[in-house]
Amino acid sequence: MEKQKWYAVQVRAGKEHIVAELCRKQIGNDILKECFVPMYERKRRYEGMWHKEELRLFPGYIFMVTEQIHELFKNLKKIPELTKILGMGSEFVPLKDSEVKFLRDTGGNNHLLKVSEGYITGKQVIITSGPMTKLVGEIKFIDRHKRMAIIQTEMFGRIMDIRLGLEIVTKVEK
Repeated sequence: MEKQKWYAVQVRAGKEHIVAELCRKQIGNDILKECFVPMYERKRRYEGMWHKEELRLFPGYIFMVTEQIHELFKNLKKIPELTKILGMGSEFVPLKDSEVKFLRDTGGNNHLLKVSEGYITGKQVIITSGPMTKLVGEIKFIDRHKRMAIIQTEMFGRIMDIRLGLEIVTKVEK
């Protein structure tokens, strides 16, 4: 028997949670160990107050953990709204160890990337708390007004821009 591997499955954008729930209900735990939609948290101001929102980290994708990819594939044929398991031709390609590590380290067991906090000193960003503490070198852009950052990381075999919640508490001029 193989060891557990993580796979990305393409679904119609906006249907991720519905499809993940269908998979959890219709596919046995012996085949599908885990099925989830990674989310990130960000703060947004409306109605005069700050609110935390949860948004999809990878719109159009759900993630599945299995030891039996071929059995999983047979079961997935019965699930509507699925597009495909990412792979090369007819071969299913699991996520790389670095991609799994990124998802585990930043999202934890509930697969939710909390809002990170930090400050700016000169041109340097210092992250003081949250999942971005491990990602500082990868920050590509910070939008202080929308309280989010865009980082670059390799995912699905290509470099992707990923949005994450970031609260810049203060800016210190040198």
